[in-house]
Amino acid sequence: MTTTPKAGVRAHARPRGGSPDAPMTHAQIMRALSGLLLGLFCAILSSTVVTNALPRIIGDLGGGQSAYTWVVTASLLAVTASTPLWGKLADQFSKKILVQSALVVYSIGSLVAGLAPNPATLITARVIQGLGGGGLSALAQVVLAAMISPRERGRYSGYLGATFAVATVGGPLLGGVITDTSWLGWRWCLFVGIPFALVALVVLQRTLNLPVAKRDVKVDWAGAFFVSAAVCTLLIWVTFADDKYAWLSWQTYTLVGASIVLALIFLFVETKAAEPIIPLRLFRNPTIALASLASLFVGIALFAGTVFFSQYFQLARGDSPTMSGVMTIPFIAGLFVSSTVSGRVITRTGKWKGWLLTGGVLLTAGLALLGMLRYDTPYLFIALCMALMGLGVGMTLQNLVLCTQNQVAPNDLGAASSTVTFFRSLGGAVGVSVLGSVLTTRIGHYARETVTQLSPPDQAVAAKASGGGQLPDLALLPAPVRTWLESAYGHGIGDIFMYVAPVALIAFLVTLFIKEVPLRASSGLVQAAEAAQAAETAEAVAGIPVPAEAVDAVAQAPGAEGIPVRGRVRAAGSEPVPRAAVTLTSPEGRQVTRAEVQADGSYTLQAPGFGRYVLITSADGYQPQESTIVVDDESVVHDVLLTAPTG
Repeated sequence: MTTTPKAGVRAHARPRGGSPDAPMTHAQIMRALSGLLLGLFCAILSSTVVTNALPRIIGDLGGGQSAYTWVVTASLLAVTASTPLWGKLADQFSKKILVQSALVVYSIGSLVAGLAPNPATLITARVIQGLGGGGLSALAQVVLAAMISPRERGRYSGYLGATFAVATVGGPLLGGVITDTSWLGWRWCLFVGIPFALVALVVLQRTLNLPVAKRDVKVDWAGAFFVSAAVCTLLIWVTFADDKYAWLSWQTYTLVGASIVLALIFLFVETKAAEPIIPLRLFRNPTIALASLASLFVGIALFAGTVFFSQYFQLARGDSPTMSGVMTIPFIAGLFVSSTVSGRVITRTGKWKGWLLTGGVLLTAGLALLGMLRYDTPYLFIALCMALMGLGVGMTLQNLVLCTQNQVAPNDLGAASSTVTFFRSLGGAVGVSVLGSVLTTRIGHYARETVTQLSPPDQAVAAKASGGGQLPDLALLPAPVRTWLESAYGHGIGDIFMYVAPVALIAFLVTLFIKEVPLRASSGLVQAAEAAQAAETAEAVAGIPVPAEAVDAVAQAPGAEGIPVRGRVRAAGSEPVPRAAVTLTSPEGRQVTRAEVQADGSYTLQAPGFGRYVLITSADGYQPQESTIVVDDESVVHDVLLTAPTG
């Protein structure tokens, strides 16, 4: 339900006991978020801390560009496949226990990854890490939506953005320092998240206490299996295409066909599931459908862009892992500033679409300019491009989730939030896989094109350095060969950014069609409490005539017309719901007055005087909605969002 408070209205949750339950205070929210943000920090750290260490890790374990790509892709794949399941479980089970479970899974994966003796074991461990990280990423959004209204959520989304920024900038720096420290080594990059996860477990146990809806649940395990299988098959194809086999080959036709069949089976299973992992009815809402599509393209741009920064700075410019992390600070600074500033402004104004569009423009511009990269490009130009990209990411990521959460009922918050995150992770996983394969081809092209510029002895060294499929150690190469290889990497990675820029542009074009809907002013918990009472109270007042004393009270109220209570009633797609019935009752359930919603969705009632009332809204084809309003001023404005029945 939507509530847009103006002067004189306060919305409260009412648990079944009937006593008012005021929204959480800022201090209560921050205490509850402390452990959650620490868990989210772990999830992000697991990806970023190895970014600058990967060239060293893959080199020590004897892997090549394919292994480099798969270490990143494996984690993204697990995040992608598990996110919808975590989100759906959050609608059915204790969110606190789920977050703690995700932390345990993440810690196990980190331990195995740190002990990995070869690339295959490391990739397997990254899958386990991704399963835990997917839960932490999805559940952070779900818990935030449960505690905080969309109107206020921008402020707290800024804290999520700040956590993302700190983990993103701190991770590469920390990973670089660990890798360059002889008595630690790169394995500690994979162990370092475990202490944070253990602390988060303890903090969450003490601070995060959310009510649990007690109801029969049916987990859609079949849906989880088929969506995972479809995604895995797709990623296997894009990873090995143009390496193990041609893009157009029988392997391609087989894998793509299998992925399509598995996806169709998944869609069929979802139509039959009692509790679908991704409720397909959500996509009837244009905002959710468009936000999911935009997230897919943003994911490609974000992950494909950031993953190759470390390779550029280390293999195209010869920087150390630590300096590679320092070099990416402009990107993180842009993300930090835009996420925190946009979140606070959105909280004050309730307007979010302008930030979303601006972010799309900046992201596209930053990637397009990065397409001009070469190994000797001035760093000042690179820093400016990364800052633009960071500003765009900060304005885009959280707002796509926010506009989705603003459109759904409380019992769909988990599924809707994880759906947007799922498409973002899917885009990232596919983008990294495809572009990793493309990068290998482009580097090889530029290397062959320029190798004749080297002397015959240096050509022999170059052939050995670029052979074997392993990442080169630039420090061991003669100066001419090193410059030749750096040039090939710089030009190839520049091409990757150039290819990604149109993808970011598509994301921007999609967001143009997302309709801006005013942010609700009640949190998921408040809405859930109201919805729990709605059916009961609607039953209690159904068929009760207007008492004579209520009519008299309205007639005798100040101004002879009472105190106006007005607003608009709309559906999830923001269209008005004409002829809906709006009933004002006393807290005891006695009907005071009622009205019919006009064609434009507006309604007006007259409250007999100051006090607390229950507003019940019902219409054919929608769930009845109830909220408690407090009339203590000359006028009350209260908007209502009606949702379709679940199931």
